[in-house]
Amino acid sequence: MIQYLYLGRIGYAEALALQQQMVELRHQGRIENLLLLLEHPPVLTLGRNARRSNILATDEMLARKGVSIHEINRGGDVTYHGPGQLVGYPIFDLRSLTNSSGGRLGPVDYVRRMEEALIRLCAGYGVITGRIAGRTGVWTVAPGGPLDEHGDRVNSGEKKIGAIGVHVSRGITSHGFALNISTDLRDFRWIVPCGIADREVTSLELEMPHPEYLPTLEQAADAAARHFGQVFGEQILAVESLEALRDGARLASEVQQTGVPMQVPEEVERLLEPNPNSASKPVRA
Repeated sequence: MIQYLYLGRIGYAEALALQQQMVELRHQGRIENLLLLLEHPPVLTLGRNARRSNILATDEMLARKGVSIHEINRGGDVTYHGPGQLVGYPIFDLRSLTNSSGGRLGPVDYVRRMEEALIRLCAGYGVITGRIAGRTGVWTVAPGGPLDEHGDRVNSGEKKIGAIGVHVSRGITSHGFALNISTDLRDFRWIVPCGIADREVTSLELEMPHPEYLPTLEQAADAAARHFGQVFGEQILAVESLEALRDGARLASEVQQTGVPMQVPEEVERLLEPNPNSASKPVRA
């Protein structure tokens, strides 16, 4: 099962602390696999492999815009988050998920499944997307064109619509994806997105054949949760609020601490003993 919670817009530092808390709860078995979906105010994040030179804007310019910078432990380079972008943080125990061969799901297969969920989400709104070999994420599919010596399309026009960067510790995932729904793409001029200079970014709003049907961020979140359930082969259970999620975790902790009786009480044993004077009859609900 995957629990799913839509949080709306929250600050990046708050979301980072929340992820850390949920990772620990998942490690303790007090929550199920969890998909947090939300939106951030403008922020730049630097992954483990990031180069500061890929931030093109000056610190003064970013300060005037109210944009903060966070160095984090996910993979990848520099990424922008902001209004109109659906951000997803799956807190999954990979040991609870299986691959197509029945073995444990590894980090690479996990990322491929995340890409597949986003590809299906975009397709549901009439936008055909796919993957580019050697480049993690989700890209619009451009018409065919000539290939260079490396097998890449020449001026084929693929644009990045979804970025992915994850972290795995003790088998538990954190960080995740960012999908541009109605994002102001001018903000991406502050950076070299994901360190890739030869591809542009785009959004669902710009690529949809009928942008008048553009989903709200919450509608896109609902669709994302549904596709995650399909791709990972898990039931999706919506959680009403963060408070309800924490209440469930506290209850699970109490059950773990209380445990179950080591010995069956005598009165229960007497009830379980067969009565030779009574006929065995099926019990109907």
